Formats: sequence, structure tokens, C-alpha cells
Amino acid sequence: MIKPGSFAIVGAAESTEIGTVPHLSSVGLAIDGAVNALNDAGLKASDIDGLTVGHLPVGNIAQQLGIYPRWVDGTSIGGCSWIYHLRSAIAAINAGYCSTVLIVYGESGRSHGRRPCAYDVVQPGSIEQQFDIAYAGANLSATLFGQPLVRYMATHGLTEAQIAMVPVVQREWAAQNPRAKLKTPTSVDEVLASPMIAWPIRRAMTCLVSDAGGAMVVTSAERARDFPTKPVYVLGSGSAMENGGCSPAGTRNPMEPDMIRTSGRDAFASAGVTHADIDHLMIYDAFAFNPIFGLEGLGFVPVGESGRFIGEGHTRPGGKLPMNTNGGGLAYAHSGAYGMLCMLEAVRQMRGDAAAQVPGAKTSLVHGWGGFWSACATVIFSNERP
Repeated sequence: MIKPGSFAIVGAAESTEIGTVPHLSSVGLAIDGAVNALNDAGLKASDIDGLTVGHLPVGNIAQQLGIYPRWVDGTSIGGCSWIYHLRSAIAAINAGYCSTVLIVYGESGRSHGRRPCAYDVVQPGSIEQQFDIAYAGANLSATLFGQPLVRYMATHGLTEAQIAMVPVVQREWAAQNPRAKLKTPTSVDEVLASPMIAWPIRRAMTCLVSDAGGAMVVTSAERARDFPTKPVYVLGSGSAMENGGCSPAGTRNPMEPDMIRTSGRDAFASAGVTHADIDHLMIYDAFAFNPIFGLEGLGFVPVGESGRFIGEGHTRPGGKLPMNTNGGGLAYAHSGAYGMLCMLEAVRQMRGDAAAQVPGAKTSLVHGWGGFWSACATVIFSNERP
């Protein structure tokens, strides 16, 4: 067991531009974010001996940056890949395989879509290409991801208005963030009046389509003292996988995915903290109902009560559990795989320089998904070393 706080983030940055960046490919966004993170840490490429890249060829990124790593990881499990990479990087440093790891992300989801310079999540010949996509219709993500939501609504009484409160609250956070795409306040009525994608999911309940890149540097807590940035310590982490395809049919319990509980339980156990210790929360929100499932699966709210919890204002500015404070994938940016951007907002909160800073926040939990109830990963950060 790795002792909580033994490793720290010493560099973290997004790409210079996010949103619509047509002059950069996915690789270009990744390189830009990586250079910004290296500059943030006061490092040169030659200082990096470990590299992780998701959804892009790790060799291409190493070549473009001029990095010659002793250890690499190109694991790709969807949007939570970079949270998983952080966990993997810590294990590699702990094992002595490397000392300083750069974790890199870039995706041109808006400007280039599925052209050659953008990652295509559905690989030719895959099971999902052969059996899932053919029956999902034009709105693949909403159709497949919404299946367990419909059953959940019938079982627990979650209403469309309660789902609509998620983007309403996250717009309140986005209004404080100059880099957010959607800063104009909205209402439940406006969300419910937006075009239907796949019932009950409407356009305003669906994430943005953006271009973005980002990166972070992780090293040992001892070495972190030599860096110019305020270290953000990793207290604990967890991960789990249910299935490898698009359909939620392979998940043991789609309404209450066991993978969320496994990932969250391991993160809390390894961090040595409780739910009451968490000051700030980032839950990947490809759709408005993702935070609803996440709050329950992670154990913050009993099953069936997240809609009420959010509706009562507990996750909004001034609430007792601030969540998705950059505006989230619904209002800030979402380029197709959002896990890195979740972590970068958590790092900003722990450093105390977020656009919508939570006063006195000392701990932050980040939880991300991969695929459609396929995989997840969780990490707990702190600005204090235990």
C-alpha cells in the first residue's frame, strides 16, 4: 500500500485555447497542453523520464516533445483514461521505473471530429462496431447511455425536472469562469424546452463538443519540494471495469454500477479519508444524469436521492458539496474524453487559483467514466500532505 500523500502533481495546464481551435489537430492540442504543463513545473522535456498518452500514439507525442522515456503507458479505457494514467504513473514511480511522469491529453472533437487527426473511439472490427452501433441509431451516445437512466427513473421516481437541475446548477459555476463556453444562466423550463436527443435526454442535458488539450506532471512528494509550483498531493485512487463495449448490457447492474462502488471504495480506503473530509467534487458529466449516478455510486448520497440532493442546491455555489466548479462538460468544455479536464480543475481548486474558487477547500475527489458504464477511475487530491 502506498502511503497517502507520497506523490504530488507539480505541473498542470490546459491547452492555450479550448472550445473551437481549428488550427490544431488532436496531437497539436496535446503538445500545446504538454508544453504549458512543463512550463508550469519549470521543467524541460529532458527532465521527463515517464510518459502516458491516451487515445493518441504515445510514440508520436514523445517524438514531438523530444522526450526519451524509460517508462510509457498508452492505456485507453475511454474518458477516464488519464485518471487511470495518474494511478499507473504513481505505481511506476514507486517501483523505480521512472521519477517524473508527464500525463498528456489532446482531442480535436469539435473541429476535426473523426477525421484522421482526431481519435475515433469506435475501432473497425470491434464488437461495438459490429453489434451495438448498428442498432443505436444516429444518436449513439444518448441512446446507449440513456438506457439505464430510463429504468432508474421508473424505479426511483427521478423526474425530468430533477435531471434538468444539473445543467442549471453547472451554468451557475460556468458564469464565474471566463474560459467556459456556456456562461449564460438557464432554467429548468429552458432545459426541458431544448430539442430532444433520445428520451429523456435533451440537448441542454448533453455535453458540449469542444477542442481541448491538457497535461500534468507527477513525481514523488520529496522531489515536489524542489518545484516552483504549489504541490497537490495524491491521497488515494481506485479504478474498475465492467465491460469493453458501448452497450450497458454488459454491466452487472446498470442502475447501480458496481464499478463505481469498487473504484470509490478503493480510493477512500487508500486515501484514509471519509466522505465528510471531501470539500470539492468533480464527476464526469457527459450527460446531466452522470453526476446523479456518481453521487450515489461513490456513497455521497443514498440510492434514489441524488435528484433531490442537487435540486436542494447542495452542489451549487455556496452549497455543502461544490461539484463541477468549472461548469463541467455541460458548460465548460468536453472534447470527447473529459477526464483530464476534471483533474485539472481539481488541481486549480487545490492550488487556490480556480476561476470559481471554493473557499478553504483542502480536498478534492475526481471521478471519471470510460465508454458506456464500461470503466471508471477515482482519485482524491489534497493541498496538505498527511
